[in-house]
Amino acid sequence: MRHRLFGRYELQGRSPRSKRASGLRPTTAALALAAAVCPLPAGVALAAEGGSEDAAQQGLYLVPMEEITVPIIESDRVNGALRFKLVLAARDSDGSVVLRRQMPELRAAGIAAGLEFARLDVSGLRPVDAISFSERLSTALSAVDPSLARVLIVELAAEPA
Repeated sequence: MRHRLFGRYELQGRSPRSKRASGLRPTTAALALAAAVCPLPAGVALAAEGGSEDAAQQGLYLVPMEEITVPIIESDRVNGALRFKLVLAARDSDGSVVLRRQMPELRAAGIAAGLEFARLDVSGLRPVDAISFSERLSTALSAVDPSLARVLIVELAAEPA
């Protein structure tokens, strides 16, 4: 005998939801419970609101730069794209103001360094040497503005075409 259940016809006694109170499977319910009860791993960092004031009190003067994408050129062909996002660390608050003012020149130097690095050392099919790239970026951007303390790479990816 068939009964109408939730807009579908189900055989009596054969409904997957007939014996359970919730619509979740037991394994799904156990996973949901475990995720709710277990604390976050120690390696996860959570950002707080008002982080810029906290960073300024600690002596961190960080200036974010928008994402840069440059082509990966191998043998006169575009074989992918190198994407990276930078954060510039200034030595003091006056240096951060100068970095913000010189952002177009710094961005142009970052694009030039990224193009050169992508042409010589990057393939879309292998990992990017982030340490070498960071050193090249630091050299190129410090030539534009000596108040730059450090270049931090926050995102880096080489994608095949």
